[in-house]
Amino acid sequence: MIDRAIYFDAVRETLFSGALTQQQVDGQNILLSLWEYEGTGSPMDDERWLGYCLASVYWETGARMWSVREVGQGKGMDYGVTDPETGNVFYGRGLVQLTWKDNYRKASAALGLIEERDLVWHPDMALDSLISARILYRGMAEGWFTGKRLNDYFSDSEHDPVNARKIVNGLDHAEDIAALFDAFMAAIEEAMEVAPAGAVTLTVPHGVRVVVNELVVEP
Repeated sequence: MIDRAIYFDAVRETLFSGALTQQQVDGQNILLSLWEYEGTGSPMDDERWLGYCLASVYWETGARMWSVREVGQGKGMDYGVTDPETGNVFYGRGLVQLTWKDNYRKASAALGLIEERDLVWHPDMALDSLISARILYRGMAEGWFTGKRLNDYFSDSEHDPVNARKIVNGLDHAEDIAALFDAFMAAIEEAMEVAPAGAVTLTVPHGVRVVVNELVVEP
């Protein structure tokens, strides 16, 4: 478990110039809670995966730690044109900027999103806090974006936060994001704690619904 008071005290000073907005807190709480309670949609038990995902979100959202629209909304880009079938433009949205219609379609299929949550017909659903978090975690763990995966750079035999940028976007600002990773990892490592026996604690922002399918406690 990650002690929230210790974690936020650390990142507030090292990454957020001494102050956090409620949105920055809420965004990080969602990501931390999904990781702690195995809600990422893909197995993740290496703290470095969490650290690099947080660093990527910090960079991609301009430190907002919340889903954003691409600046310019695809203007001048090949993907920034109106799709004749849906009338939508598949510019970057989310925590890691999902672009291109085919990628929206693949994400919808992988996450089982249909009808009003189908990302092809309703691309702004990629801005939903939980959907965008699942796209982030599964996309980086399973190689949705470039074919590169977290396990390629963080494993028992690998530790390469610089080249890990290839998971999302070549080596664009790779050194900057590696430095962010170091700061997030310092906070995570300081805040890691062992929960008391029998205790289950879940910290989520107000208004976020978490469903626990089954909880079994044995003596």
